[in-house]
Amino acid sequence: MKEPRSASLLQSLVPVICLILFLGGNILLLEGSPHIPLILGTLVASLMGLYLGFSWKTIEKGIVEGITIALQACLILIVVGLLIGTWIISGIVPTMIYYGLQVLSPTIFLVSTCLICALVSLATGSSWSTAGTVGIALIGIGQGLGIPLPLVAGAIVSGAYVGDKMSPLSDTTNLAPAVAGAEMFSHIRHMMYTTGPSFLISLVLYTIIGFMFESKALNMEDIDQINGALQATFDLNLWLLTAPVIVIAMVIRRIPALPALLAGAIIGGVFALIFQDVTIKEVVAAAQYGYVADTGTLSVDDLLTRGGLESMLSTVALILTALAFGGAMEKTGMLAVIAASVLKLARSVGSLVLATLFTCFSMNILAPDQYLSIVVPGRMYRDAFKRHRLAPQNLSRCLEDAGTMASPLIPWNTCGAYMWVTLGVYPLAYLPFAFVNLLNPVFSAFFGFTGLTMKKESSKQSKVLVKGEHVNE
Repeated sequence: MKEPRSASLLQSLVPVICLILFLGGNILLLEGSPHIPLILGTLVASLMGLYLGFSWKTIEKGIVEGITIALQACLILIVVGLLIGTWIISGIVPTMIYYGLQVLSPTIFLVSTCLICALVSLATGSSWSTAGTVGIALIGIGQGLGIPLPLVAGAIVSGAYVGDKMSPLSDTTNLAPAVAGAEMFSHIRHMMYTTGPSFLISLVLYTIIGFMFESKALNMEDIDQINGALQATFDLNLWLLTAPVIVIAMVIRRIPALPALLAGAIIGGVFALIFQDVTIKEVVAAAQYGYVADTGTLSVDDLLTRGGLESMLSTVALILTALAFGGAMEKTGMLAVIAASVLKLARSVGSLVLATLFTCFSMNILAPDQYLSIVVPGRMYRDAFKRHRLAPQNLSRCLEDAGTMASPLIPWNTCGAYMWVTLGVYPLAYLPFAFVNLLNPVFSAFFGFTGLTMKKESSKQSKVLVKGEHVNE
């Protein structure tokens, strides 16, 4: 049996270019979703693989392997659908919105949102748990205060990903140094150079934007109407707030997100039966199909009509089709060809850092999973960073600055799809306001080209590397 041929750069770019055209045409011209373009892109990648001599069995195996990576994310999405449905019908989310409207004002809301999400995600190490608990309540509070939802979602994502990137409990904070060969706490300390300024500038920007809403008179009549509708429909009490506290505590205690969120959904169902005048049938329906609000107040109905397992199925399909494309591209070697071509351009430290950031961002688009955007570039550039005598925490920082931080900005990425369906805001709509995520790679590139904070390898490491290179020659 003949061995498959290696793809040229042009051949490797054909599926990518086609995917971009399919996505642009369907989303911009036809106002459709990314699902069908991703399927067509996978078809083009598969046809190119067949042309190169790969068997359909091999390509199909790559597609299945690509999809397998996201099965845990898909399960979490389904559970979050259950959680949102039960947390609304139980009054948990309405209670969080009710009390949030009592204490927060438009002026401080955005900066408070970012800080709250950063603290919760630092404590839990999970941006997903943060968005799925306090995030959905903050969306409701922001809507009640009259803050545009893309701004609110941007602040939530910014804060949530500070913890996702910096917490020792986070998967990515452990994965990036492991791939790069760095020690975790050295990695965290090194990330402060890019995350610290990004976070501080973002807080200043959210504060400035908040003062823009200061001149806007707070419409107490609207807020009173919202609170009145919530009180008339639900039994609001502080006991309901124990549910998010329990879920956050479980995640802090290192209980995995899937069982922690499932426990939260079950607690929501139990609370609904205890505190609200509902039947088991209504609770199960809210978990399956989502809660349908009928408060008599249109804004509240729009806010609370959401959740349910079935609301997540379109997003699950989006993730599966996106990873099918990535799997076909990786199995046929076309992703590796594109990556190797980028690596050839990385001659200086600055260009190496930029190439790493660009590759992480591209992986988030083409093989749309946060973990892949860390693992693949980490393996690719590890030796290149060594050749430049750079300590491994420089590479691990780059992997997080772009791999972790860009993932929620791509609609068909597992992280972007999760934030989209959980917060109810399209990622490209909140992208301009996710300031931390946008500023991180900018600071990373700046330090790469200026040499500032770029830690060199120790003399002992350099001697080992030189000896290793000499043997290889």
